[in-house]
Amino acid sequence: MIKRLDWYIIRKFMVTFFMSLLFLAVLIIIFDISEKIDDFVRRSVPLKEIAFDYYMNFVPYFLNQYSPMFVFLTVIFFTSKMTQDSEVVAMLSSGISYHRIVRPYILSAAVVAVISLVAGMWILPRANATRVEFEQKYNPYRKVKMGHDMHYKLENDVFVYFESFSGYNNTAYNFTMEDLHGGRMHSKLSAESAQYDTVSGVWKLRNYFIRDFDEGLQDHIRSGRQLDTVFSMTRDDFFRNRYTIQQLNQRELNQLIRTQISRGDASVNMSLIEKHNRFSLPISAFILTIIGLSLCTKKKRGGMGMNLAAGTALGFSYILFMQFSEMFVITDTLPAQVAVWLPNALYAIIAVVLYIKAPK
Repeated sequence: MIKRLDWYIIRKFMVTFFMSLLFLAVLIIIFDISEKIDDFVRRSVPLKEIAFDYYMNFVPYFLNQYSPMFVFLTVIFFTSKMTQDSEVVAMLSSGISYHRIVRPYILSAAVVAVISLVAGMWILPRANATRVEFEQKYNPYRKVKMGHDMHYKLENDVFVYFESFSGYNNTAYNFTMEDLHGGRMHSKLSAESAQYDTVSGVWKLRNYFIRDFDEGLQDHIRSGRQLDTVFSMTRDDFFRNRYTIQQLNQRELNQLIRTQISRGDASVNMSLIEKHNRFSLPISAFILTIIGLSLCTKKKRGGMGMNLAAGTALGFSYILFMQFSEMFVITDTLPAQVAVWLPNALYAIIAVVLYIKAPK
């Protein structure tokens, strides 16, 4: 049962947290507008689209990404003030156990975690789609990327390889497809380029060469300047980056991961990072709440300023560690689930140690 003490701490937690997010949102908009105002004016972007298609979708994504750090700073800020005002000492002196004081903190962190989880899985993907559509509409070259040395498994024993893919014209260069049914090569298709028509779904092969291998018989060879054909793949199956993956809700993301694994797609690591981030981010709210509480329940010289300085440094180190750990996945040093959860595991140990040592 939630009592008056719980409501007192929960109210302080929530008010401080959402006020800090509001302050951050204002700062984000101010700095982003100052950077992009010339582009908006030059491209004559309507004010309505800037406000509702861009900032209404960009700001929530940014806030969710950095919500763990602001949970941490929130706990440090209002808990330090309570400690300096001797409120924590009064609670402990009146017979309230330290573990009992922790409960409203955990409840508050749970609210933030649930909001972050639901937003990351279902709400923000739709917002990201609107934001990216806006960015591509007024800055179309932003979406242009080049992929290199891509290998894919289309079906059982059917493999595709191309040296590079250009987003300028949806074209794969030095395209090769091999049919290896039964452990033996049945046919091989090579083309100088393969361009995908997004309207018809047809691949246009240029300067192609097809060789059919007949066991014990003469091989059949065909070639030509252009061939229109259909493959069980589209440019979206392999032309994906972090922005396109962030537009997928949880069901779509899971389906993409299954498809990428079945095709041996190396870019599955990027999808796995996104999937595990959506779960690890909410969990970090609990870990950082315990760390912040444990750091601030004892009066110390320097007071709130010292706590905020230490908390900011620790919070930024956590964010940097999260970003750095993803490099282990990109370089195939660690599996995605290990690398993404590694910061939480390390800081969970820190949280346990600090909680045990906290004055009770």
